[in-house]
Amino acid sequence: MKITVNNYKDVDIYSKEGFELLSELWLKVYAHNKLTHQVSWMGIPIIQVAEDIIMMQELIWKIKPDVIIECGVAHGGSLIFYSSLMELIGNGRVIGVDVEIRPHNRIAIESHSMATRITLIEGSSIAMETLKKVESLVQANEKVMVVLDSNHSTDHVAKELELYHKFVTPESYLVAMDGAQAFVWDIPNGKKEWKTDNPLLAIESFMKDNEMFEIDEHYTRLKVTANPKGFLKRLK
Repeated sequence: MKITVNNYKDVDIYSKEGFELLSELWLKVYAHNKLTHQVSWMGIPIIQVAEDIIMMQELIWKIKPDVIIECGVAHGGSLIFYSSLMELIGNGRVIGVDVEIRPHNRIAIESHSMATRITLIEGSSIAMETLKKVESLVQANEKVMVVLDSNHSTDHVAKELELYHKFVTPESYLVAMDGAQAFVWDIPNGKKEWKTDNPLLAIESFMKDNEMFEIDEHYTRLKVTANPKGFLKRLK
């Protein structure tokens, strides 16, 4: 079976090129219909692509970090997700950072059964005061993973990458989310500025000058992902 879309002509949908095209189209429809807002974890909205949730489960189970630092809390579903995996592993905690943690979200997180593994920090992720609070909660001998999922502008993500990559321990990961914003700027309810202002540009710039990390495509192999080039493994 062949299809023709935009610059793709008569693409075999069962080929590698066809798989990538269909995945890109599905992501656009996924974003347009806000399907990420339909997903919850243990009762709390998580706002992630379902395939990415599965990939994060694989990664966390493999790495078994002592600490996950997440910039961007929103409703708190991902904090609950990560902490529930740590509960199954039997070790670990999550630090959630957000410029604003709304009262109803704080109540939902702090009253959840996974709350004992979660610490919330309210403040800009790139403010020095916030960074000092995060530093005070991480011990030198702990295995640390970082997830960036807050403000998705190029400049903000670039600053987060600069400030938070130092927390990531060797063989662990820095996950920079929502680089796919670069691919959905042209959907009906997208924003034109996303084409030139997105996390993917910050990731690509960071990787040009940083030999400590490599992009691990294993965790984007399902292709339908909000996080292209976003799984960064620390090598040393």
